Formats: sequence, structure tokens, C-alpha cells
Amino acid sequence: MSKYVTAEEAVKAVKSDDRVYIQAAAAAPSILTKALSDRASELRNVEVCHLHTEGPAPYANPELADSFHVNSFFIGSNVRHTLAAGNGSYTPVFLSELPYLFRKKVLPIDVVFIHVSPPDIHGYCSLGVSVEATLAAIENAQTVIAQVNPQMPRTFGDGILHVSEIDYLVEVNMPIYSHEMDAISPLEDKIGTYIASLIEDESTLQMGIGSIPNAALTKLTHHKNLGLHTEMFSDGVIDLIQSDVINCNFKGTSRGRVLATFLMGSKRLYDFVNDNPFIEMKESSIVNDTALIRQNPKMVAINSALEVDVTGQVCADSLGARMYSGVGGQMDFIRGASLSQGGKAIIALPSITTKGESRIVPYLKQGAGVVSTRAHIQYIITENGIADLYGKTLKQRSAELVKIAHPNHQEWIEREYFNLVNCK
Repeated sequence: MSKYVTAEEAVKAVKSDDRVYIQAAAAAPSILTKALSDRASELRNVEVCHLHTEGPAPYANPELADSFHVNSFFIGSNVRHTLAAGNGSYTPVFLSELPYLFRKKVLPIDVVFIHVSPPDIHGYCSLGVSVEATLAAIENAQTVIAQVNPQMPRTFGDGILHVSEIDYLVEVNMPIYSHEMDAISPLEDKIGTYIASLIEDESTLQMGIGSIPNAALTKLTHHKNLGLHTEMFSDGVIDLIQSDVINCNFKGTSRGRVLATFLMGSKRLYDFVNDNPFIEMKESSIVNDTALIRQNPKMVAINSALEVDVTGQVCADSLGARMYSGVGGQMDFIRGASLSQGGKAIIALPSITTKGESRIVPYLKQGAGVVSTRAHIQYIITENGIADLYGKTLKQRSAELVKIAHPNHQEWIEREYFNLVNCK
């Protein structure tokens, strides 16, 4: 019997009370998730779990709460409303550890939805732009359903899957989610300049998506022999790779190759990584393993935050008690970079929000989560400069961070923190 079926036929494998894992980011299989959502009236209490996904998430409609419950390991904008409505949950977990939750049967998986390239002449498909915890989910799921798409890039590394490991294949031909690079603002350009000033030749980089990492990358065109060992990357690295600035020749792990666990960007990026042996996609338990990250000399980790208090505590997953995103891989890379020979761990953020509120604060909002502790932080960067916190006392840290806060808020921060630590 052929494994090729329609999406409607494939998702009949999902039963009430099942747990379904969905491949992450730009690889989210939207045809399968729509077909599953269309079965809402037939299903009850199906847990749909995933990291950040792009595109529509119709199963997250609060009106379908009796049928589907969303369990996010990293919260994206397409499911944030579900948590607020009460039919979604957030499971805090380091990205490096998520595969182990499946392998240890802490979270048994019944069905996994994946998005792959068509089988090659040997019968192998590629997970393309997102590996993360998907391999562990495949290994431990009862049923594997694949959305098979010729527009999914074929990437090298761990994400190679033989068709015999897939139970149902649903053919589609559609662009995967893409995201063009945003214009870099003058403020982001300043932050990028400060970040670049800390990056030496022969460093290995980790950065996320967004205008601040891209701004930093534009300042590196005259650097030499950089490496890339990163949870994810986007378009900003392409020109640096093609000009031999990023050649990975001095990395301590996967020398001569870029190492990542997912990627997201424009069609140019997807065309660049397609069938490109310079790019290796590995599971997050490998890419985000602190013991491997620290093996890269001069490892530079560039991450962001929602707010930072004047002692160096970093909140990156919540706005007060309201969950906003997730732990992700920030701690994995901050610790790995800190332990690397000559490494640097950087948190970069604008000094104020779009509403003018300070993001350098005397104390975190009530209920806020600490993703990276004050003991882990080395550098905090805003458009106003660099705060070097490594080895500093709390008093010294406060002075450093006030200097890079927005001038309109500096006096308030100093006064509030003084009153807080001196209250009787």
C-alpha cells in the first residue's frame, strides 16, 4: 500500500488524548496542522506541542479548547493569545535538553508532523531548515507524518531521514515561510557597532534573528577567519561566508563547517543552504551543548532580553508574569561562551521600549522570570555603550548599567535601586 495519502487521510492517525509534536520555525507543516484543526469536532484533549513556529496555528484558536491544548516550549506570536485565553501552557526547557524530554519518555510522543524534501534516489529525505528536537520526536513517536515539499532545501548533517521511517507522506508544492531582512535603524546600527568592537579575528559567533545581529554582522566585513556555531542564523551571514570572512577554519567543533540547528530567512537564504555541504544542521542537544560550545576558542554569544536589572539579572521570556517567548538556547550559549578560551557572552538590547519605558531597570517586574542569572552575565550592550559586568560587585554593576541606560531614566534607576537596597 502506498504511503502517499492526502493530508485529511494522514491526520486520521491522531486520536483523542494524543500528544502531537510539530517541527519548528519555518519548517512548520501548515497543510498538516490545518487538516488536523479541521478535525476538531472529532477530537478531544489533543496536546499539540512545539517550539516557536511560523505561519498559521489554527489549532490554537481558543474556540477549539475542548479539542486542542497547546504546549509551547517557546512561545511564538501565533499561539501567544492561546496562553492568555487559558487553553495553552508553557514548558520551560533549555533547547539543549528538549530532545531528552522525548527520549526519556518524560513527554511521550504519539504523532509527529514534519516537513521534508522529497526522497532522493536512495530514498532519503531532508528535514531542511529545522532539526532542533524533531529527530528525537521521530525516534519516539508512534506515527510519523511528513509534508513532502520540493521547495524544502536539502541540508546536510543530522536531518537526513529515510522514507522507511515515515508512515504517511503528503505531497505539497509551496514556498516555505520566508522573512526578508528588515532595515537597520540608526539605534540598531549603534548597538551593532558596539557588538562588533568586541569581536576579534578568529572568533566563532552565535546570534539570533533580527536587526541587531544583522547590524553587527554588517560591521565584520574586514574581519578574518570567523566561525559560526549557532542555534540559528539568517541572511546576514551569507555575504560574510561568500567573502571568506566566515570560513570556520579556527573553530573547535565541526571545523570548516557552519553548525546550526535551525535557520530562517528569505528565499535567498534557502537557495544558499540547499545542497550546501558547508552548512551542517544538527540536533539541538549537540549544537546547544555547552561542553561543545566552549571548545570553540573566542566563542562570542550574542543574545537579547526583554529587560535587565541593575545587578545583571536577564529576563528574556516574560513580561512580568505574562509569558512571552521562552528560555530557548540563551543560557546554553552564554555559559558556553563564558567558558570558552577568550570567549565573550553578550546581551544586546535597546535601552527603552517602543513606549519609552526603560529596559534597564532597578528591579525586574513582579513575576518576571530570570533566564540568565547575574552570575552568568559578562557584557550588556545598548545604543549608549557597553557595560562590562564580569567580576564586578553589585554596586559596580549598578554603576555600569546606569551609564548605558537611557538618559531620561538614569536618575530614576539610581534612586529606586538605592531605596531598594537601603530599605529597613
